[in-house]
Amino acid sequence: MEKVLVTGGAGFIGSHFVKRLLAAEDIERVTVLDALTYAGHLENLGEAMLSESLTFVEGNILDGQLVDALVRQHTAIVHFAAESHVDRSFFQAGAFLTTNILGTHVLLRAALRFGVEKFVHVSTDEVYGPQLSGSAREDDPLRPTVPYAASKAGSDLVALSYQRTYGVPVCVTRSSNNYGPAQHPEKIIPLFVTSLLKGRSVTLHGEGQHVRNWLHVEDNCQGVELVLRRGIPGEVYNIGGGTDLTNVELTAHLLDMLGADWERVTYVPDRQANDIRYAMEWSKTAEQLGYRPTWDLREGLAQTVDWYRRNPDRWAPLLRNPRASRPEVALAPQPGEGAGHAR
Repeated sequence: MEKVLVTGGAGFIGSHFVKRLLAAEDIERVTVLDALTYAGHLENLGEAMLSESLTFVEGNILDGQLVDALVRQHTAIVHFAAESHVDRSFFQAGAFLTTNILGTHVLLRAALRFGVEKFVHVSTDEVYGPQLSGSAREDDPLRPTVPYAASKAGSDLVALSYQRTYGVPVCVTRSSNNYGPAQHPEKIIPLFVTSLLKGRSVTLHGEGQHVRNWLHVEDNCQGVELVLRRGIPGEVYNIGGGTDLTNVELTAHLLDMLGADWERVTYVPDRQANDIRYAMEWSKTAEQLGYRPTWDLREGLAQTVDWYRRNPDRWAPLLRNPRASRPEVALAPQPGEGAGHAR
């Protein structure tokens, strides 16, 4: 695992994972490949950009020549890069299918060509579809509802097919809803926090009874690293263990932490295809790999709220121009940086 290529490493989860890898003694080099779309920012990497062990390359995973040039230099790939916002997938389904399925294929083809030792494909619990009762296991059928989930299910299947057909050492992780510092404010927790901080109201769909499992981003990164180091090729690993909450319950926590009342909450008709409940069984990951989530929900939410209180300069520009590709940042050359581009 000495040289790891991380796609989407300037995004929310990817940047937390990169920082975790850089703290490991056995990692010689980490290369981040990121297109710096509206959800990816160099600021997410922070001081990690100063590390001599980190190389940043801007570009797109659909760029086969660039991907080949990078993959041949690495022993492992951790693939976070994806279009990931459910609502956007309703209007931009083609972009989701292209990036999430074809982009994954470009990486897998390069992994096969250059003989990488491990390929971790990062996915989501949404591929299982709604769970009216019980919890989804790794071998359950995939029943995605929305275009985003369908594109991730497709990429999961392509990744696993490369393991079964060509022997590429692929593992797939599927996590529940992540939260934590520096998440883009289009997601529900930072959207509610930033709205309440600005004195605005927040919106709940339907009766607010949709259930999600909330997993701190650091716990997800712990699970992904364990899969990178110990995962068995061809296996899928669920990463859960957060707290199940209805959206009403989540809202109550945030209102309490921010000193707001229910008059700030507006109920609107439910959106189309809003799955009522997601739930996963994650005992396999715990028993086989030693995964143990560590973050208490209240502590994690308090840490998250505190980050948004202290960093309005990071999120306020995104609210003013949510489709901006990225803020202007000064980027010092990194040792060994390539000339290409990628997400």
